[in-house]
Amino acid sequence: MSNHLTRSRSDRMIAGVCGGIARWLGWRPGWTRFAYVLLSVLSAAFPGVLVYIVLWIVMPEE
Repeated sequence: MSNHLTRSRSDRMIAGVCGGIARWLGWRPGWTRFAYVLLSVLSAAFPGVLVYIVLWIVMPEE
C-alpha cells in the first residue's frame, strides 16, 4: 500500500482516479471501477460524477 494517493498514469480510463485509488488500497483497478460505478448508480449517479470530477482536480498525478 502506497503512502500517497495519486492519480494513476498507467491504469486510467478517463483521468486515473479509480486506478490511483486501487493502487493506494492494494485492490485491482477493474474491481475498483466497478464498485465506484455501482456506488454512483445506487446514489442517483450525480454525486458520483461530481466526486469524480473533484478528485480529478484535487488528486495529484503520479
